[in-house]
Amino acid sequence: MGLVTEKNLSKIIIFTFIVIMSSMVFAMSYFYVKNTYNDFDIEMEKFVNEYYSDKKMTLKKEINTIIDILNYNIVKSNLDDEEQKMDAVRLLNNITFEENTSNYFFVYEVENMQGGDNFAKLIVNPNRLDIVGQYISTNYKDEDGKKFREDFLRDIRYKGESFTKYAYKKPDTKEIKQKISYFKYYEKWNWIIAVGVYTDDMENEIALKTKDLKKRVKNQVVQNVVLFIMFLSIAILISIVISQKIDKVLKDYENKVLFNAKELEVLNQSLEEKVRKEIEKNREKEQLLVQKSKFIALGEMISHIAHQWRQPLSELSSILMYIRFKYSIDALDSKTMEQKSQEADKVLEFMSQTIDDFRNFFMPKKEKEEFYLYKVVDLVINIISSTLKNYNIDLQIDIDKNITLKTYLNEYEQVLLNILNNAKDVLIEKNIKNPTIKITAYEEDTYVVLYVEDNGGGVLVEPKGKIFEPYFTTKEDSKGTGIGLYMSKIIVDKNMKGKLRVRNTKVGAKFGVFVPKDSLVKDINYEFI
Repeated sequence: MGLVTEKNLSKIIIFTFIVIMSSMVFAMSYFYVKNTYNDFDIEMEKFVNEYYSDKKMTLKKEINTIIDILNYNIVKSNLDDEEQKMDAVRLLNNITFEENTSNYFFVYEVENMQGGDNFAKLIVNPNRLDIVGQYISTNYKDEDGKKFREDFLRDIRYKGESFTKYAYKKPDTKEIKQKISYFKYYEKWNWIIAVGVYTDDMENEIALKTKDLKKRVKNQVVQNVVLFIMFLSIAILISIVISQKIDKVLKDYENKVLFNAKELEVLNQSLEEKVRKEIEKNREKEQLLVQKSKFIALGEMISHIAHQWRQPLSELSSILMYIRFKYSIDALDSKTMEQKSQEADKVLEFMSQTIDDFRNFFMPKKEKEEFYLYKVVDLVINIISSTLKNYNIDLQIDIDKNITLKTYLNEYEQVLLNILNNAKDVLIEKNIKNPTIKITAYEEDTYVVLYVEDNGGGVLVEPKGKIFEPYFTTKEDSKGTGIGLYMSKIIVDKNMKGKLRVRNTKVGAKFGVFVPKDSLVKDINYEFI
C-alpha cells in the first residue's frame, strides 16, 4: 500500500508545507540574528576607531587654540616677554574643557632639545604641583617601563608635534592610568605645550555607547523574530484552511466518481457527456481557487494603496461635508457645486493615478517627462486647497514660472503631496496661530531645489532623519501611517538620484527636494543650509 493516497494527500501537503515554512523561518531568524550581531560588531569597531581619532583631533584643536590665544595676547599686549609668560602660565593653570573628564594642560620649558636628565623645566601641570618648577629627565620611565618623554621629544625634533601614549597618575587619585597626550612645540618661548586624555574616561564613554546600542539591537532582533514567528503561525493557519478545502474537494470528487461508476452500465451511451460535465465542474472549482489567489494578491495591493488614499479620502470627506452644509442652508449654487465637483474629480483622478503609481513604482522602464515646476505645484495644491481654506492656513508660493524639470512627473507630485500633507497635519494638530506654509524653488546649473517650509514648531525627534524610516510617525491616535515620507525619500533618493532632506528653522520644519536637471548626473554633492 502506498504512503500517499487521496485520503491523506492533504495531510501530507500541509505537513510538508509546515516543515518547509518552519525551516525557512528558523533559517531566516538564525541568519538575521547572526548578521545583525556581526554588523553590530563591525559598527562598534568602526565607532571606536573614529572615536579615538576624534579625541586626538580634539586634543590637537585645543592646543592650536591655546597657541592662537598666546600669539594674539603677544601682539595686543604691551607687557614684556617675562610678564607675558607669567600671564600664559596663569591661563594654562586655570583653563579647563570637557566637563566630567580629567583633562588639563601642561607645559615644558625646553633647555636641551636633544634630551637628557635636565632637558626641560616643568612650568605648568595642575596634576603634579609637587614637581612644577623642577627639571625633568627624558630617561624617566612610566609604570610600563616606557621612556615616553624621549619618544615625544624625538617627534618634536622632526615634526614639531607628537601623539604619545603612556601611563601616568590620574588627577585626584593615586591610580596610574593609560593616557594619550598631544605635544606641540611653541618656538617663540621654546615651550612644549601639551594636553592629554585618560583612556579610561574614553572607555567609559564607549562602554555607555555600546550598552545603549546593544539594547537597541536586542530589541530590534526580538521584534523581528516575533514577526517571523507570527508570519509562520499565520501561514500555518492559512495552509490548514486550504487543506480542509482540498479535503472537501477530494471527497466530493470521490463521491462523484463512485456515483458515476454505479451508473456506468446503465448510462454507457451518455458516458462522454457525463465525463465532459464533470471535467467542466472541476475546471470551475480550479478557477475558483485561482480567483481566490488573485483576491489575496489584490488584498495586498489594496493594503498598499490604502496608505496613499488616506489623505485623498479625507479631502473627499471635506468636500462632501462642505456640499452638504451648503445644501442644508440652501446656499448650494451651481458655481459652488461645479467648483467642488472639479475638486472632487481632481482628488479622484489622483487616487486613480495612485493605483498606476503603485503598479509602476518599481518598474525600471518608466520614462521621464519634462514639465513646468509651477504647474505641478499648482496641481498638487488644488487637491488639498479646501482643507487649507477650512483651517485658515496661509499658503505662500514663490516659484519662477519658467523653471522646468525632467523627471518622473507622477512620483514628483506624490512626494510634494506627502510633504504638504505632513505640514498641514502638523499645523492643524498643534493648533498653530497664524498657520503658514511657504513653497519656494530655484535652479542651479545641475539641479532644481524645491523648499516646503512651515511654522509648526519643527521636527522634535533626534536624529531628524528618523522621520524617513518606514512606519515611523509622530501623529497621535494612529492618525499617521508612517509610510509617506519613507516612500518619498525612496522616490527622490533612489528613483530620481536626488536628495530629500529636512532641517529645523526658528519657527518650524523646512524640507528640501533636490533633483538633478540632467539624467546623466549620477550624484549631488551639497550641504542643506
